[in-house]
Amino acid sequence: MTAPIFVSAFFIDYILPFVLVFTLIFAILEKTQLLGEGKKQINAIMGLVIGIILIAFPFARNIVVQLMPFLVVVAVVLFVFMLLYGFMGRKKNEEILSNGLKITLGIIIGLALVTAILFISGYWDAVYDLMFGGEGAGQIWINILLIGVMVGAIISVLKGEEKEKT
Repeated sequence: MTAPIFVSAFFIDYILPFVLVFTLIFAILEKTQLLGEGKKQINAIMGLVIGIILIAFPFARNIVVQLMPFLVVVAVVLFVFMLLYGFMGRKKNEEILSNGLKITLGIIIGLALVTAILFISGYWDAVYDLMFGGEGAGQIWINILLIGVMVGAIISVLKGEEKEKT
């Protein structure tokens, strides 16, 4: 039985990286208008040439191919975070939640999303053992506490300077 075209080595190693790089280069050139306004043909040729150059060099192509699964996972995670965070949105130009509550809920949603990703990927046990069960767990918590204290001190100093200016 033959494999579908979408999982063939030719499609994954050559066509998808070429289309991705061509589209990215073309979009960047169109958005920045680096080569001038109304130069779609030149932007397309530049995207085509850079895409072909990528395909010609296996080292660069392999980097792009190996980064794509990571990009897709990150994009989906960001989409889910933005979707969940968007539920706290607006009601016809009115803010439903205060900024402090939005930040707090954003942090809670972020932590829940990270926890879900750790469960799904199978790394939860390793992280849990590192944070709570290993020999260095106490050191990790002390470092987290010290970093938290330093961040809090920096924030309080910056907030104090803002109040003095006003």
